[in-house]
Amino acid sequence: MITVIGICLPDFQRKLSTQGFVLHDKNAYPDVIVVAFRGTEAFDADAWCTDFDISWYEFPGIGKIHGGFMKALGLIMQQGWPREFTQADDRPIAYYTIREKLRELLKQNKKTKFILTGHSMGGAIAILFPAVLAMHEERWLLKRLEGVYTFGQPRVGDEEFKSFMDSQLEKYGFKYLRFVYCNDVIPRLPTDDSTFLFKHFGTCVYFNSCYNGKIVSEEPHKNYISVCAAIPRFLNAVWELMVWTPLPGLAAHNPQDYVNVTRLGPDTIYHCLHYPKLRSVSNSDATED
Repeated sequence: MITVIGICLPDFQRKLSTQGFVLHDKNAYPDVIVVAFRGTEAFDADAWCTDFDISWYEFPGIGKIHGGFMKALGLIMQQGWPREFTQADDRPIAYYTIREKLRELLKQNKKTKFILTGHSMGGAIAILFPAVLAMHEERWLLKRLEGVYTFGQPRVGDEEFKSFMDSQLEKYGFKYLRFVYCNDVIPRLPTDDSTFLFKHFGTCVYFNSCYNGKIVSEEPHKNYISVCAAIPRFLNAVWELMVWTPLPGLAAHNPQDYVNVTRLGPDTIYHCLHYPKLRSVSNSDATED
């Protein structure tokens, strides 16, 4: 069964722009619900405004979070994140709409789990969804969360938010894997430095240009603005027979490359995720090109 939550409304933009899809596979055992958020479309000005809105939205005791992604998920103007919110039929808000659908579907079978996923901005929204569930103390839903799997996801919060989410991952036991392909610029933004203070967390599954993978805490050359990384990026662009651009690494953000890492990447990388003792073998097999 596929439920298209379709296009949901961020309250700040007052436009239907955040796209989410809920797929329920009843043939799997145990059956699973997949919630997927769409990333930035190339010619969607509203989505690009969301990406570039790097203002902080601060929650006491939780940390500072990327304002644009919070708004895309459903931050309510002048209210923040009320635990319950009555929506108008013609103004569906992503977080509340999808949370209600999950409540409805998960009640049908106590063994059903759900996963969250997305590419680019969609990945950022996917990891912020359980963060808001934790703020609302939605323990029942968080215990049914199998994992969050993001592809080419940018950073979403500061050091305090990282610590908060690390504690939630440990408390509820769901997986959080960030897939990063080669020199993709987006996972390296906003920067992790003294100016922007954004931090990644979770497990990074990094693949080089030959789709060799390794498990790391942070992708190589973690900030895009790096003198040391400039030369390898340009060389890699030439190696891939790409047209030179002022922003090498942007082409590596293509969803097709992330499809390829899941299909062409070595099976051993997934064995390492289940058996941590194998990770040293995985790391020695992959280079940082």
